[in-house]
Amino acid sequence: MSDTALLIENVDKFYGPKGHGVHAVKNLSMNVRKGEIIALLGSSGCGKTSTLRMIAGFEPVSDGTISLAGRQVHLLPPVKRNVAMAFEGYSLYPPLTVRENIAFALKAKRLSQAEVDEKVAYIAKLLEIEDILGRYPSSISGGQQQRASLGRALIRDADLHLLDEPMGQLEPQLRALLRGRIKHYIKERGLTAILVTHDQTEANALADRIAVMEGGVLQQFDTPQKIKERPANLFTGTFVGEPPMNVFEASISGGNGSLSFGLNEGVKLDYQIAAFSPGVQAELTKRRKVVLGIRPYSVRRSADGVKARVAVNQWLGDQTHIAADFAGGTMVLVEHDRTRLAIGEDIGIHLDPSSLHVFDSETGRAISHGKELA
Repeated sequence: MSDTALLIENVDKFYGPKGHGVHAVKNLSMNVRKGEIIALLGSSGCGKTSTLRMIAGFEPVSDGTISLAGRQVHLLPPVKRNVAMAFEGYSLYPPLTVRENIAFALKAKRLSQAEVDEKVAYIAKLLEIEDILGRYPSSISGGQQQRASLGRALIRDADLHLLDEPMGQLEPQLRALLRGRIKHYIKERGLTAILVTHDQTEANALADRIAVMEGGVLQQFDTPQKIKERPANLFTGTFVGEPPMNVFEASISGGNGSLSFGLNEGVKLDYQIAAFSPGVQAELTKRRKVVLGIRPYSVRRSADGVKARVAVNQWLGDQTHIAADFAGGTMVLVEHDRTRLAIGEDIGIHLDPSSLHVFDSETGRAISHGKELA
């Protein structure tokens, strides 16, 4: 028996006529396994919400197919897809109390009142809304409405749960608490869920795999760890990660067992070519220009390192963020101890070859990560 819950094949979404309107989603293909939590992550306008709405049935598919639980659903109305959805805009029924809104999804199951009350009480406790069950949507805050909408979706027994920015209105402390509870709830019941978010912390905390989207195109679909450590391209490398990856254009030269990356303002990074695998050596030595990337957590200060000058030094309570003028740009370093450096002070920077990400300067495709090919 297949473990596929949701299969999206070659899906396109056009708003307006093809070739003249907006091409919001471009040839999207994804396979979501049963019991997985998937995050659609990207900036505003990247196509993630359009994708979610096509899965739910609120937007028609322009091309391609969507299959759920072994049946094609892209031509079915929303009510026949067996999908539960928590909307970013809440969409609660105004004449019903919060309790009645959450319980509404259970009407078709013909449960006893005692069973309904028990399920509603459990989900209300999970989402910290026990004290507002008797109130109406118009009398509660946006964050409370959002949790009520989330509760109404989670309580359903559906083939797929779609969560559209489900905690965007909540304060950080409550979001952090509910992320753990919601993930446990979904995993404990073997539910399959797709989360739309622009918050990479939320995506990393909740998702088994993340689909990074930009310009309607799926850039990378992988585990949070793989996306962080082995980004498929320059966009993913710089979009995922906080602070963002440092990137610099570089020319390549070498000889006599060495490999040099030439940056702006005459800065050179010299390495023994043996520090890279034979495959990486072959790829790099045939190129003239690349883009180098390195995560701020991987940048090290060293007395004999390449010169940089401190521009910003911020202590954030548990780590120091240093921004330094380097090779005509800015190099950001993150250190866990409090670092007392004056603005304008010279420091040395060391970039270990094992921490370098190298990208094609024209396509942005990843060439190598550390010592190995991408």
